[in-house]
This record gives sequence, structure tokens and C-alpha cells, in this order.
Amino acid sequence: MFVDKITITIKAGNGGNGSVHFLRDKHHMAGGPDGGNGGVGGSVYFVADTNQSNLVNFYYKRKYVAENGGNGDGKNCNGKKGENLVIKVPKGTVIKDAETGNVVADIMDTEKPVLVLRGGRGGRGNAFFATPTRQTPAFSETGEECKEYKVVLELKVIADVGLVGLPNAGKSSLLSGISNANPKVANYHFTTLEPNLGVVKYYDNSFVVADIPGLIEGASQGAGLGHDFLRHIERTRMLVHVVDISGIEGNSPLEAFETINNELASYSEKLASKPMIVALNKTDLLNDDNIHYLNEFMNKYADKYTILKISAITTDGVKELIDATYEVLKDLPKVDLYDDANFVLDERDTTSINIEIDDDGTFVLSGGKIDDMIRGIVLDDMQSFAYFQKRLENDGIMEMLRDAGAKDGDEVRIKDIVFTMID
Repeated sequence: MFVDKITITIKAGNGGNGSVHFLRDKHHMAGGPDGGNGGVGGSVYFVADTNQSNLVNFYYKRKYVAENGGNGDGKNCNGKKGENLVIKVPKGTVIKDAETGNVVADIMDTEKPVLVLRGGRGGRGNAFFATPTRQTPAFSETGEECKEYKVVLELKVIADVGLVGLPNAGKSSLLSGISNANPKVANYHFTTLEPNLGVVKYYDNSFVVADIPGLIEGASQGAGLGHDFLRHIERTRMLVHVVDISGIEGNSPLEAFETINNELASYSEKLASKPMIVALNKTDLLNDDNIHYLNEFMNKYADKYTILKISAITTDGVKELIDATYEVLKDLPKVDLYDDANFVLDERDTTSINIEIDDDGTFVLSGGKIDDMIRGIVLDDMQSFAYFQKRLENDGIMEMLRDAGAKDGDEVRIKDIVFTMID
């Protein structure tokens, strides 16, 4: 099974909870707070794996969760850090946010994993909140909980050269003749049902060639297999357009060539602008009855493209095609990565503050900073709430409430907690 696009669910580990604990042993009957902090949750990374050729492994398992951080404990014992999750994908896999379509990462490196989701922060234990005036805090923070995200994994084959053309043009035969690839070859349409890659040795150098299947008229709109595989051509540095110049399939070679070019342009201007060499294949089948196909093609396009006459079966002209392809490749830049890659998937809001006034006159506090401040604080505990109020004052939020019109006696609501403004 060949899978080149699939949606999975990923989640970073939650942070561990801070501990509420007081030192109690035979030497310290009334010791102070010694609750430790929770551990940081495991993060989610992706890394390229050259042993994988497609995304079939994700067909059977669709959800991936990193380990949660451990909870804090007494004697100032901090919780264990959650183990990171490293997900291996084929080189050339693009990761997108399923909801927005934004590119999160473009996985090319086999050595350095790419961080996609950061683990949740651990909650602080009650030892952290002890002060000279608050010596026995009976509260702690809970760990930060992480959201699940759906991401689309989309494989774009990494190759230097893309072989394009109508089915039965001879792309697979050409690939098997010039490289180490062993694609299935037969005399019927859609023999090739997945991209085949081969490495072409060129003296002391080499380059990768991909046979891109399924291109027919309407491919850019989803006809045939083309819509599924056109994405793979985007990664190539140049194209070799293989045309059956014999016309034995009953198609005009000129129309076949123009059909594929139109599909490339309809799918992406970037594809249409790639350097292209035209390989007129099956010249061994030319005779007096079909030589006019060759003449028509050369008359129209000889001045616009580099055109080589070859036979993948007899190998006539194949060496010249390899020479010409390398001459173009050596001056072309390497594969481009997405310019907008590394979009932050789980960007966490810890700064926003919103103040709204309900119809009943209650001032409603919300926003990322408020959520972060109340994380784990027990708002109906006197000490905990006193600590929270102090933070509201120190961080300027009480002043913002006053500026919004709140005065002594007005009610303020945060989540399900309502308190009265006292000035």
C-alpha cells in the first residue's frame, strides 16, 4: 500500500501537578511546606527516516501522545520530566495544521528532530509559595494541560528530476534503463500506481529521478491519479517530459505533450516554469507511416525546448539524455523548503487580558494571562485567593479594572468565581 497523505492526531504531555506537603517526621513535628514541583510534559518531535518510503505506518496508528510529566512529592521532590515523543516520517514530509492549513514543518533532516509540540509546564509545589508572611501555604499549581491537534502529513517525493508524460509514454522503461530502479513495466495504462525513484550514476556524481504516474487530461482537477501525484513534482528541480513519438497508442504526440504541459500549468505556475528537457521516445517504431509525428513536433517546438530523440528499449539516445540532464542540473539550486515552515502549532497565549461588562454590571476578566495566573490556584481557599489578589495588583490588572470603571462594591467574575471589588 502506498500512502502519501494522511491525517493524524498528536498531543504533547501534560505538566505534572505541584505537591501540597508539609515536613513531618520525628525530628520535625511541625515542619514547613516542602511540596515539590511537577515535571515538564514530554514534547512531540518529527525527524526524517530514510528507511521509510511512504506514510503507510500511519494508516494503522492515527494517534500519538507524549508522556505526561510526573507529579511533585514531599521533601521537595520534583516530578519526573515526561519522555519526549519522536515520530519518524519519510524525508520530504510536510506537516500542516489540519484546521488552518498552515505549514508547521518541512521534515528534511535525518539528524536533528523538529519540535512541533512543546510539553506542558509543571505546576509549582507549595514550597514555592512560602514567604515570611505566608509560612504554610496549603495550595499548589496544577500542571499545564496540552491540547490535541490534528495534523496532515503530506509526502512530497525528494528527487532531482521528475519524469512526466501520459501513461504508456515509456517513463518506467526509461527509469529502469538509466537507474537502479525496478519499476513494473507492462503495455497497459496506469502500470505505475506510485512514484518510483532511481539513482542515476554519472561518473563521480549521481542524481535521483522519479517516475511520476497518473498524469492525464484533467489531472490538476483530480482526474485519474494525477491530483494525488502532482504534488510530488513540486519537489523536483527539473522535468524530463517523455513523449511517445510513434503515436502507436492512437494519440497525437503533439497533443499529448501539450495536454501534460497544460495540466502542470493548471496545478502550479511553479511547475510550469521548471526547466524541461523533452525526450521523444519509441523512435525505434518510426516508419514512413508515422514519421510525420516527429516532423510536426520538431517544426513547432525545436526552438523552444531541448529535444532529444531516444528509444528506452534499444537505449539509442539515452546516454545523450543523461548528459543533457546533468548539464542542466549542475547549475540548478537544491530543493526549496517551504518559506512559511515552522509555524507555531501550539502558540500559547500568556499575555492577553480582556475586560468585559455583563448586562448585570459584573466585570468579567478573561484572557491568556488570566488563565495562566489561575492555573491550579484554589480560588475559594483564603490563602490561595490572597496570593491571587496580590498578583492581580502587582501585575496591574486591578488598575485596568479601575480604568474600565470598576469601583468599590462592584462584582468581578473570573471563570466560575465571583468576588467583590474592595478599594
